[in-house]
Amino acid sequence: MTGVAPGSSAGPEFGPDGLITAVVQDATSGEVLMVAHMNREAYDATRTSRRATFYSRSRQRLWEKGETSGNVMHVREMRVDCDGDAVLLAVDADGPACHTGERSCFHRAAS
Repeated sequence: MTGVAPGSSAGPEFGPDGLITAVVQDATSGEVLMVAHMNREAYDATRTSRRATFYSRSRQRLWEKGETSGNVMHVREMRVDCDGDAVLLAVDADGPACHTGERSCFHRAAS
């Protein structure tokens, strides 16, 4: 496993499937809004456009958050975890993150 030194600007380590887990949090409150996946193309598109772009495993294509709902996520900051196998997006969201209309995809308590 390859580690990333503290303060390093090293990029992510994509898995054997070409994907990395992306955790999305509200840049102001710190609330976790959603978890998705990125491939290299989605990661690069997000860095360039500063709009959260992910890879849909079910649709096998890129999707920009808000492309149909209008609930765009504007990326303030991107961070890679210490192992390089996850990315954190701090965002300002134009609306709810969840497809159900809830602010966060984590609106249900575990039983």
